[in-house]
Amino acid sequence: MIKTIIVEDDPMVAEFNRRYLEKIDGFELVGMFSTVENAFPIIEKQPIDLILLDIYMPRENGWSLLSKIRTLGKGIDVILITAACDKQSIKKGLRYGVVDYLIKPFEFDRFEAALTSYKEGLSFLNEHEKISQSELDQIILHKEQRNEKAYHLPKGLTKTTLINVWRKLAEFQDCEFSTEEIAHEVGISRVSMRKYLNFLTDIHIVETDVVYGTIGRPIYMHRVANLDHKLIKKYIE
Repeated sequence: MIKTIIVEDDPMVAEFNRRYLEKIDGFELVGMFSTVENAFPIIEKQPIDLILLDIYMPRENGWSLLSKIRTLGKGIDVILITAACDKQSIKKGLRYGVVDYLIKPFEFDRFEAALTSYKEGLSFLNEHEKISQSELDQIILHKEQRNEKAYHLPKGLTKTTLINVWRKLAEFQDCEFSTEEIAHEVGISRVSMRKYLNFLTDIHIVETDVVYGTIGRPIYMHRVANLDHKLIKKYIE
């Protein structure tokens, strides 16, 4: 589990972040803090992997906390979640080495993409002693390859998550499955998984049937129609 803390002075925003975090598998919320002063003792004493950090707070601000953990040499990753959208703040955050920068207000899809991408990159690094340049570019740095024949994914879909969904489909090749089942296996929300399944249906990798239960509520059941790598290769390279 990725041990995470939220440092945010707005109680409503902090609660939204907490609820969003709970929807994503693989993260453990260690604590929520409204000030840097309250958060720092926990950071010093407990192993923390990730901080969801606001910049604008009373007294000490988020920059102060970033500076402190870098000075101490703490191996803690930071995702900034802030209303600061000026270029100076964005440059400063990148120079501090934040792994992502979310500008308020944002949708759950963007939050989920940030956390899922971070989790997948961390997992990949933990599982491999050495990685290739292409793996570094695609999985960790998320750089687009210069390939004129590459196709663009629909808005809201990422290559890394699509690859994970693709791999998971191989395990469901001989059976029907619901959106919720495969979403749980991949570790993303049902709403996000529906977008990936719709896309995979459009490119003829997945087939979908609507099944009506006893109370008339439709259930979408899927099955793998074709796992030919050529169908998806152009979207993930």
